Amino acid sequence: MTKSTPLCPNQALLDIELERARQQLVEGWTPEHDDTHDDGEMARAASVYALLGGWPDGPERSVMDSFGSSGVPYTDRANWPWHVDWLKPTDRRRDLVKAGALIVAEIERLDRKAAKAKEAEEAQ
Repeated sequence: MTKSTPLCPNQALLDIELERARQQLVEGWTPEHDDTHDDGEMARAASVYALLGGWPDGPERSVMDSFGSSGVPYTDRANWPWHVDWLKPTDRRRDLVKAGALIVAEIERLDRKAAKAKEAEEAQ
């Protein structure tokens, strides 16, 4: 977590923005790559991280925090759209930040798709 700035005084939004940048710069999930996930995968992945962020502190959360994806309850893991190795629960707040960044990625993808459709329509 970093310090909020005058340009982004909301720490949660700043952390989501930084996670989105990390996904692009470190993981290599470019807009072109994201555009290949056109079956709702990023939204479903975000929903799984949001569900994991909703688990209260207690035994189940401790198992997830200790064992990563193998500690995630099957009911949550079953909705994960990719190989389970890519599911990396951390802690409640971090999981919610990941969910937020994935939602942003999906919204950006939908916006690019709409812009391309509009360009194609105007070109006719």
